[in-house]
Amino acid sequence: MSGFVDEAQLNVRGGDGGAGCVSFRREGPEAMGGPNGGDGGKGGDVWLVATRNVASLLAFRDHPHRRAKDGVHGKGKDQHGKRGEGIEVMVPEGTIARDMYTGELLADLVHHGDRWLAAAGGRGGRGNAKFWSNRRRAPSYAEQGEHGVDQWLKLDLKLMADVALVGFPNAGKSTLISSISAAKPKIAAYPFTTLEPHLGVVSVDSDTEFIVADIPGLIEGASEGRGLGHQFLRHIERARVLCVLVDLESTDGVSPAEQERILLGELGNYEPELLERPRLVVGTKNDVGFETEWDGLRISAITTEGLRVLVGNLAELVSKVRHEQPNQEGIVIIRPEVDGAVVERIDENQFRVRGRNVERVVALNDVTTPEALNWIDERLKKLGVDRLLSRAGAQDGDVVWIGEFSFEYEPDL
Repeated sequence: MSGFVDEAQLNVRGGDGGAGCVSFRREGPEAMGGPNGGDGGKGGDVWLVATRNVASLLAFRDHPHRRAKDGVHGKGKDQHGKRGEGIEVMVPEGTIARDMYTGELLADLVHHGDRWLAAAGGRGGRGNAKFWSNRRRAPSYAEQGEHGVDQWLKLDLKLMADVALVGFPNAGKSTLISSISAAKPKIAAYPFTTLEPHLGVVSVDSDTEFIVADIPGLIEGASEGRGLGHQFLRHIERARVLCVLVDLESTDGVSPAEQERILLGELGNYEPELLERPRLVVGTKNDVGFETEWDGLRISAITTEGLRVLVGNLAELVSKVRHEQPNQEGIVIIRPEVDGAVVERIDENQFRVRGRNVERVVALNDVTTPEALNWIDERLKKLGVDRLLSRAGAQDGDVVWIGEFSFEYEPDL
């Protein structure tokens, strides 16, 4: 079973907030003192963090769930609950997170240290001490804890490399990367030996090194998905420099020039911008002794012929691109949340009110107690929900949904 995984599903769930406490002072002469219920603790958050210390998404293949700790409930005597412990989920540099069901891009974690809040913990409920007022001297209710965000993500990995080795199967990519770096991919004499990318670090001197990616062999039609083409081609997208390898042995009767034409055509069909990347075209297997028309650089990973020149040329190209295009901050995209209330008509006699603040009013309160219901009604009016429903055409008796809670609409007279 492969140890490299570049696609995975991940379920992230923030911790639930702790519930607020209903409590009244009972000490000494104050047998019926004021409210002193403490707040619940906030649930822990789940963060995705890019790191160079993780090479693939293997950790999520058999264990896709990650959940932060819940907040602790509040207690009497104004004791607030402890916050839930958050977690950091480490992913490789170059990981893209999408909503698994809609495909919406949520985050692109490009560089080491980039982080994205994948699942926020729920807010802790307020204890009844927070609801005391001159008009409400003995509030007998508190807020429930808010549920943490729970969502499924689709993770895709696009390798971060300075140089991508591109060529047909058996063009010598695996042999080359094993010769110029410490990477040791499996090598054998049959097509598609390499079914997964490999990364190798090439050290030129004490101050110069670059990362090379051995991309599994492409075939004609790869840009249309043949031979797992899309799965392989996407790992080329982030490379700074392309090193195109053409097989001088031409065992299948395809000349080096024709190999170059096909490979560049597949790159251009997949992503035209790839043809604008700096590239070096190299003839491999020069040790076989074939008299092939080829004016470009020739190398042999077996005899090491031309490897020093190749590494020097690649280092020069990488250095130039690094200078012209320094690392940019990782793209971290956060789906906007609706703070204000929005009314949607579900059908002729049903409406749904959306919005973070509105949904929180309902989610955090106990809808089974009359006092809490009165509080909810007051808060919704302050947020303008009645006015929005009236503008949306709601009539007396229509059903209104807020989160999982529903009620019959009664317009103010």
